Amino acid sequence: MKLRIGSRGSQLALWQANHIASLLRSAGHEIEIEIIKTTGDRLQEVTFAQVGALSGTAKGIFTKEIEEALAAGRIDLAVHSLKDLPTELPDPFALAATPARVDPRDVLVSAKQARLADLAEGARVGTSSQRRRAQLKALRPDLEAVEFRGNVDTRLRKLAEGEVEAILLAAAGLDRLGRTDWVRERLSPSQFCPAAGQGALGIETRKGDDATIEAVRFLDHADTRFAVAVERAALAALGGGCQVPIGVHCRPKPHAAGEAQDEMLLHDEVFAVVANPANGVAVRVHHEAVRDANAPEALGRTVAAMLLEAGAEPLLAAAGEDEARAGR
Repeated sequence: MKLRIGSRGSQLALWQANHIASLLRSAGHEIEIEIIKTTGDRLQEVTFAQVGALSGTAKGIFTKEIEEALAAGRIDLAVHSLKDLPTELPDPFALAATPARVDPRDVLVSAKQARLADLAEGARVGTSSQRRRAQLKALRPDLEAVEFRGNVDTRLRKLAEGEVEAILLAAAGLDRLGRTDWVRERLSPSQFCPAAGQGALGIETRKGDDATIEAVRFLDHADTRFAVAVERAALAALGGGCQVPIGVHCRPKPHAAGEAQDEMLLHDEVFAVVANPANGVAVRVHHEAVRDANAPEALGRTVAAMLLEAGAEPLLAAAGEDEARAGR
């Protein structure tokens, strides 16, 4: 079967598209890749909040043009970093497959310092993420968060030139590109919670395109699909997009040494946080549950309700106000 993949043109996006293309070719399909420039790619010199204001919405800034090509039939599927994909897809589209996830953690990248705790007071840390900025403020209020956009190579170059002392990035992108030389610390989700879907890819198709959906079905990884469904459901329940300071991460609960394991009852644990980038005030929850494979969304909504009960609502409201002001 001939399949056309739509992808952003960044080095990481093309790595991801070529990775999926290779797997599909190994299954006997003929693959082409079409590069599509998105709103987020065109506006590299402004903050994400300002991109949202200029484009009318902060949601889908890396997916809108790709979905337009998908709807028009120019491409058959799109490969996304799942954390960039809105929690609610427009009606013509479906999340057809979620391949096996890689390391979902955030990492500290630095030329000199080995840990976040080792950074000197007042050190500058580059990030374009409100979620990372907020958690950085919560852990190290003495540090200065610096707006840092651009692809991986651009950010690493700015770090090498001394614009900042460290940067915060997703482990997945650096691992995939083999750019881990300056990765100093992989931050625990219990302290620095990743974005919903971080480390996972999402294969998007047209909802009624049964032939393409069937062709990519073998790429779907059940454990990954369950975890990201939990995370995206929590994010949706909180009304958050990829730039709201919300972290949600679901994983199978590791067994302690010597602990008896019941193979029939898999337990999951979920870490979640809502934090204020301005002052570092944060609300965190940690929840454990026996897995119900048929109800990941229910687990996600439970975690969202726990956050709200713990006092997250004012932080969410403040984040919305800050985003609106940034876009003016």
